[in-house]
Amino acid sequence: MPHFFTRSAAAAAVFTLFGHHVSQAHAQASTQLDDVTITSRALGNAALLVPAQQLSGAALTQRQGSTLGETLDNLPGIANSSFGPNVGRPVIRGMEGDRVRILQNSGANLDVSGLSSDHAVPIDPLTTERIEVLRGPAALLYSGGAMGGVVNVIDNRIARERAFDAPGGVMGKAEVRAGGAANERSTGAMVEAGNDQLALHVDAFDRSTQHLRVPKDMSCISGMATTPNGRRVCNSASDSQGGAVGGTLLFDRGYLGLSASEYRSTYGTVAEPTVSIGMLRRHQVMEGLLRDVGAFENLKFQLGHTNYTHTEYEGAAAGTRFDNQGRDFRLEGRQQALRLTNGMQLDGTIGLQRESNDLQAEGAEKFVGPSRTQSAALFTYQALKTSWGQFSAGARTEAVSVALREDFGGNVAQTQKFNPFSVGLGVMRNLRGGESQNGWQISSHFSANQRAPKDYELFAHGPHVATAAYEVGNASIGLEKATQFDVGGEWQQGGHKFGVTAFSSHFANYISQQPTGAYRLADGSPGTTADLPVYNFEGVRARFYGIESTAKVRMAGGQDAVLTRNAAHGNMDLELRADVVHAQDLTHNSPLPRIAPMRLGADAVWSRNAWGARLGFMHAAAQNRVPDNGASPGVTTAANTLWNAALNFHTHSGPTHWLLFAKLDNITNKLAYSSTSVLTQTMGSNAPPLAGRSLKVGAQVSF
Repeated sequence: MPHFFTRSAAAAAVFTLFGHHVSQAHAQASTQLDDVTITSRALGNAALLVPAQQLSGAALTQRQGSTLGETLDNLPGIANSSFGPNVGRPVIRGMEGDRVRILQNSGANLDVSGLSSDHAVPIDPLTTERIEVLRGPAALLYSGGAMGGVVNVIDNRIARERAFDAPGGVMGKAEVRAGGAANERSTGAMVEAGNDQLALHVDAFDRSTQHLRVPKDMSCISGMATTPNGRRVCNSASDSQGGAVGGTLLFDRGYLGLSASEYRSTYGTVAEPTVSIGMLRRHQVMEGLLRDVGAFENLKFQLGHTNYTHTEYEGAAAGTRFDNQGRDFRLEGRQQALRLTNGMQLDGTIGLQRESNDLQAEGAEKFVGPSRTQSAALFTYQALKTSWGQFSAGARTEAVSVALREDFGGNVAQTQKFNPFSVGLGVMRNLRGGESQNGWQISSHFSANQRAPKDYELFAHGPHVATAAYEVGNASIGLEKATQFDVGGEWQQGGHKFGVTAFSSHFANYISQQPTGAYRLADGSPGTTADLPVYNFEGVRARFYGIESTAKVRMAGGQDAVLTRNAAHGNMDLELRADVVHAQDLTHNSPLPRIAPMRLGADAVWSRNAWGARLGFMHAAAQNRVPDNGASPGVTTAANTLWNAALNFHTHSGPTHWLLFAKLDNITNKLAYSSTSVLTQTMGSNAPPLAGRSLKVGAQVSF
């Protein structure tokens, strides 16, 4: 792969974007910024059965953060497992880490972000087209162990349908943004060109941030020394670049495409004032689809290869290094629709998937030995449409082997084998008459999930600075098992909408870290209360339950005869959202750690012609349900209310669209802490709070 993803890549792509002539054919079908609700691998109306959320278009642009977790944070049921401003994975319904599967274009995203809280996900929202969250039976297409859900990050590096006619054309997008509490400076660009037989894609981004500004005085603590750092979080700056090239051959019965991408990032780890992480990920993908193959409407395959490495630097000296090489293969077939009696229709997908990755850690602070994880899976998802609604069912069986390749931490080299099996059922009752979108729609989902333990849950043995603990794996631990159920309803009447979902998850064997009361030095020898507490991985019984709700009230504008008299002043909506999750370790009768509190949010959203504005707040209740940290009580978080506002202007000239936007977050500069961040528990009074008042502005142009 050409090594051209440097600081100048984004600027070069922007120049390319404006230097090409736009064909007349494409000028008649210009890029739109409207939000489109799409669910991954939707089977006709099967999207009705998937309790999914998505971000795309202008909504994604305006919510975009520096991490995937920050971008999705505060969507109903989703929080951010923040490790400072540079690292954040989504937490869904209280579940984090490897219980949330992160995909890229429906393929495996092989990194080590699940291994440690300070390891970033090597995906940047700047080059993302849309983000989808899947739960229910459809999630079994991708994972049986994703009890929280599946997050699918989608780009267009491989074109899956024709965007140009025979004469060909060019389209693209460029974006710049600046400001915020971390003084962000970022640029991103994408260019696509081709005709009805060939599509080419190039994208690149560059992002840099300074130390995060917060509403309190902070210090840099190193050993016995404490250095004041003003109202900035110590060691929280970052510098990231990346990009990709892709090409696709398009033909009447399908396509065949290749893409290669690179992601580089250097960022401070926040927990240690002199330690930074240098990350590099290279990823290559081949993907193809063939239509009308016997009993299948189409067959699709995907083959990926990933080289990932990151090094933890102590000052300028290289320290612990993690290398992960992974391969994944996926083959799936969309069945021809089977039309049954009484207007019923059966749609479905079946397929197989295989993944393999080799993890190697070297250095004084490695806490896992060299390992190899291999898995093979068969899966299916079926949807039966009826005149009154729909049934769905999914199943997935896997064979997983996790091998410790050499003696480590008291464990001899060994291979543990697991055979997880997961099933899911769903039903939707549509009470809306005919083609009307008004009225109620009721849905419910049940699943029995199993997850094979990860290498670190089996074989970890060493000091883990990110969690301030000495972690010890359990080679005899069994499958994680959960039974999950949710029921919800959605109502719509014109511009008014309301939805609510209640969920419950019961774990017969929830793999968690439990304090032992012992302490060790970094070399593993016995320590005192001033040293690292020892945490063992252990299977416990656990229970999660909660409620998510959203509503939109059309205060003025269209779709209601009473309100249209105010339409000259634009549309005004009141958007409401709320969620709460309760999580308990039933074995030890203790709360589970890092759970978001009850949250309530409201936004007044106005739009008129090219203008749009938003003013609202998110209130987080106090989180007092925290487990003990060994011999000491856990750290609670106080209630807070964060106000925010946004303004955008959208215009176009011919095929060129402009979006100008500004965001003002934490308007009152409120001091607040995240209950889902491990740093809140481990760093005491010097834990980084959420960002202070910040203004970020940006512009996006597309054609």
